[in-house]
Amino acid sequence: MLTDAQCRNAVCPPERKQARFPDSGGMYLQVSPAGSKRWFLKYRVGGKEKQLAMGSYPDVSLTAARKARDAAKLQKAAGADPVQVRKIEKLKSTTPAANTFKATALEWYALKLDSWSSHYAIREKRNLEKDLFPFFGDRNIADIEAIELLAVVRKVEERGALDVAHRVQTTAGQVWRYAVATARAPRDISVDIRGALKPHHGKHFAAITDPAKLGELIRVIRGYQGGPIVRAALQLAPLLFQRPGELRAAAWAEFDLDAAMWTIPAARMKRSVDGKRNGDPHQVPLSTQAVEILRKLHPITGHSALCFYGERSHDRPISDNTLRAALMTLGYGPDKQSVHGFRATARTLLAEELNIDPLVIEAQLAHAVKDANGRAYNRTQYLKHRTAMMQQWADYLDKLARGADVIPFKAA
Repeated sequence: MLTDAQCRNAVCPPERKQARFPDSGGMYLQVSPAGSKRWFLKYRVGGKEKQLAMGSYPDVSLTAARKARDAAKLQKAAGADPVQVRKIEKLKSTTPAANTFKATALEWYALKLDSWSSHYAIREKRNLEKDLFPFFGDRNIADIEAIELLAVVRKVEERGALDVAHRVQTTAGQVWRYAVATARAPRDISVDIRGALKPHHGKHFAAITDPAKLGELIRVIRGYQGGPIVRAALQLAPLLFQRPGELRAAAWAEFDLDAAMWTIPAARMKRSVDGKRNGDPHQVPLSTQAVEILRKLHPITGHSALCFYGERSHDRPISDNTLRAALMTLGYGPDKQSVHGFRATARTLLAEELNIDPLVIEAQLAHAVKDANGRAYNRTQYLKHRTAMMQQWADYLDKLARGADVIPFKAA
């Protein structure tokens, strides 16, 4: 074993690259010809020899080096690789010092922002600023316990906002998982409160699925006495059954009436940011009835970029509330039929009454249907089938509007 005096006097002959002076337990002092002295521990992991640097002498004394050796041996005995432990400790030391919940959450938010839609980003920021920061903002995230998070989420439940409460819990979970990944917290505590939240059952958009009642609605829509722009949009809503926002903001440049096709740019679809930037446009085949409606509208709004512009500006589409209000004036409030509900109406009756393949229906709804292996079907491969389906659907609505061959559903 080495003594402190031997360490002080140790030299490396000039003809050698280095000299090693063993102590015990695999530890040795390595001396260079220039006189630098460093402590190393030699050990084996899986039959492979490894070396752990433990500092320079005399900054690290003989006694301190032996303590470091013993600590490393305890790590190895516990199944850990001392070199790997050192690397992890170094990574932790480079983690930003701001370990508060707010600092962690804002860092996570900034990291994810570019991959989110603007709507999703606003919602996540609201969850943080309204329901989490006021209670946890300045706390060290590693010190917050599950019972505290539950208490905060229950305050949201007390407002009657059960859906928001679940979203706040989800947001918190993402922040905690980021904290775990960046060595700020030992684990994600949000998983501990999942079973303690009140269940939330999402409310579906009201949709008529009784053929006879749908026929009544189509007749009422065709008799709408409002302005021609709203009338056209209202008539197209059940014919095309796209999302209200996609219909309202439709531009004339998206339509090829001669080819009977509406091509909605990816940027206007309900998709992820990547899907909006790099996805394919969504094609909507137009029935002869839809083309006729659009041709009648074109002399009215064709001078503008937008098909359905609002009263105040030709550069802005009609509002989301415009079609909703039009339905209400016809006696169809949000509890009977919503504009978005035409999607569910079509989905149900196309399958149950017209026996259309559900894959074709889902493709027309712009849903990313997946196969058994989780791969999304290519929506364009059903274009021929969708073209036939859209004409069949338009003809079916005409038939319902005439009241022909319609058998009302019987109450159970």
